[in-house]
Amino acid sequence: MIEEYIECLKNDGVVAYPTDTVYGVCVRFDHQSACEHLRNVKDRPLDKSFPIMVADMEQLEKIAMVKDEDRKLIDKFMPGPITLILNKKSIIESWMNDDKETIAVRMACDDTLKKIIKGLGVPIFMTSANKSGQPVMQTAQEIKEGLEVDMVYEGEPGGEKASTIVDCVNGYKVLRPGIITQQMIDEIIGG
Repeated sequence: MIEEYIECLKNDGVVAYPTDTVYGVCVRFDHQSACEHLRNVKDRPLDKSFPIMVADMEQLEKIAMVKDEDRKLIDKFMPGPITLILNKKSIIESWMNDDKETIAVRMACDDTLKKIIKGLGVPIFMTSANKSGQPVMQTAQEIKEGLEVDMVYEGEPGGEKASTIVDCVNGYKVLRPGIITQQMIDEIIGG
């Protein structure tokens, strides 16, 4: 069954998947046509790049520069409901992140999602299942009716809040609050 989702992603398809936080929609991160497909599904503005989800630390270190302090947060909170803004490595082409110096990275919590990403062989762009500016869709049925995705993985997302976003480039500041708080970040970093 996982093979069907991997095959869909290999062919630039958009898959909806219930993550540890909310339902997300994803595509392979290394094909510009897949990124455009996802952008069209969400009606997402061109200047807003997508977060990247990795299966493990090995994939994360291929795409992002990781400092010692970053590693403390990764060891404590990943995989988990956290997205880190990190400096990109040269493998990240300008179209992947709107030509920024940074990327937003999450690590998959769910074993099935990890297997899908590993089977695909590359990280994925993973973003919330909704049209840009609209509420996140909560169920597979809502997604099937409201978004033009290629496949929907049936399941229950883990929570109602999106992940905490932490800027690790400019002083470990929480940009979007979630379950993980600024105080929790400060305790790990020693802020």
